[in-house]
Amino acid sequence: MTTITTSVFDLLKIGPGPSSSHTIGPMKAGFDFFTLMQALLPEQQAAATTLQVQLYGSLAATGKGHGTDRAVVAGLLGQSPETCPPDFLDSISLEQTNRIMIRLGNRQLAFQASALLWDDQQHGYPFSNTMVIQLSGEAGIILEKEYYSVGGGFLQWKGWQEPQRGAPCYPYENAEQLWKQLKKHRLKLDELMLANEIAITGLKEVAINAQLDRIIKVMEDSVQRGVHTEGYLPGPIGLHRKAALMFQRAKELPQNSERLLLYLCAYAFAAAEENAAGHIVVTAPTCGSAGVLPAVVHLLRQHQKRSLEAVRKALLGAAAIGFICKQNASISGAEVGCQGEIGVASSMAAALVALANGCDVRIAENAAETALEHHLGMTCDTVKGYVQIPCIERNAMGAVKAWTSYLIAREGLPDWHIVGIDKAIEAMKQTGRDMKSEYRETAQGGLARCC
Repeated sequence: MTTITTSVFDLLKIGPGPSSSHTIGPMKAGFDFFTLMQALLPEQQAAATTLQVQLYGSLAATGKGHGTDRAVVAGLLGQSPETCPPDFLDSISLEQTNRIMIRLGNRQLAFQASALLWDDQQHGYPFSNTMVIQLSGEAGIILEKEYYSVGGGFLQWKGWQEPQRGAPCYPYENAEQLWKQLKKHRLKLDELMLANEIAITGLKEVAINAQLDRIIKVMEDSVQRGVHTEGYLPGPIGLHRKAALMFQRAKELPQNSERLLLYLCAYAFAAAEENAAGHIVVTAPTCGSAGVLPAVVHLLRQHQKRSLEAVRKALLGAAAIGFICKQNASISGAEVGCQGEIGVASSMAAALVALANGCDVRIAENAAETALEHHLGMTCDTVKGYVQIPCIERNAMGAVKAWTSYLIAREGLPDWHIVGIDKAIEAMKQTGRDMKSEYRETAQGGLARCC
């Protein structure tokens, strides 16, 4: 194993759903190519006649259902995931006869859906999810770049090299080492995480806090949009949005525990439905699990009136759980099933609730472990390949389990807890290895096969 050098902003990324590998990565590729086109010499721009995008691997297999085509085009239109308007992808029409005008220096270049080529799932490129974008003229190719969407919204390309980063002040590989660092240096978890983030990224504390506040705002915005939007989600399933109705029903209930629970479910549904619609969410840690953390954050902020500072600090602690899961197992449904997505999200959320409510790190760890433990073995079996059934409901269940795990940890005794978070993560890794490929984001097993 190696020391964790992941940035909080690598784990918690802002961008369009429903899949970070199918939308955020491709939009980044499109935006990068857009930037390169604007830097061409005027005579090269004037000579261009054709813009073409070739998609390979699962981008070709399930890209239409996941909005890959619209995401790439949005990037080519100059939109980046971090600053794209929430519903920008809705405005892109890729009917065969529709012409989309792409800016190229001082002129416009027409782009049509026929220029999106859905190539073979089997190919010779080094990564499955490969994109090749070409700008050509009558004399041949003017500009070409080979991109790889390697999962979680991370983008690489031919000739890519790992960017150099600073070494963390307090290195750790797993939870046991992290707790030792906290004890040795007498630090709170958010203090350690902030110091490491500064050392790794070179950003100032004020910039990190500002970006964390923006992430919290995007999370809450996704909930607010979701609870005020009705209608059907895109795709062949014809799934009706439920968050708005659940939110309205929650407001009508008397002040009791059921009301708060229904609010929590409505918030998780809201953000998950926004993700399914291809709108802007935060990968927490993935697009498919983008409803869990926003649900608990919104409940903490709006119902328990926790301060922005308290939630921000708790979010750093939640990121630590996500880092350790990613480092020692996986957060990819393609690798370990849904336990790596909803399971990890629920684990992060449980720690976040505990920390935001002033609990010490032992209780936060116990809560995180309990939440992860009760997602072990969860398969990724999306019906028709869309991040809708059972994904949206699973976000709500992940949020409920997170809150329940916090209560169990808070009201229990420390010596009751035998299984630590590291052991639970190892179990998730082994379970994922034993899981048949049909149950790992292929839409070929479980509910996907039965429906």
